[in-house]
Amino acid sequence: MTVPVDRLSHPAVRALVSALNANDEQAFFAALTPDATMSDDGSDRNLREWTDREIFGSRGHMEVQSESDDGLSLVANYRNDTWGEMRTSWQFTVANGKVSRFETGQA
Repeated sequence: MTVPVDRLSHPAVRALVSALNANDEQAFFAALTPDATMSDDGSDRNLREWTDREIFGSRGHMEVQSESDDGLSLVANYRNDTWGEMRTSWQFTVANGKVSRFETGQA
């Protein structure tokens, strides 16, 4: 069973996932704080380089399977043209209504 993006509990997470799935880079970065950070599989990455490679340059898409922690933790099937589909976990930190950090990795 999937969770429709428009039903995600947390508005900041909902905005970020909506932008990701729409391949809307401008809306994606608008949903982040200016100093946002991220990690992939436990290693901090350069946010712009990572999103160019893993999301916008490879048509990334997130199909949310479940949410917890008031909508700040997701389990999703994530796919892109580079890696295909994999089960991933996502944790979000929100400040002032925007995502200030996200951590992702295989679930």
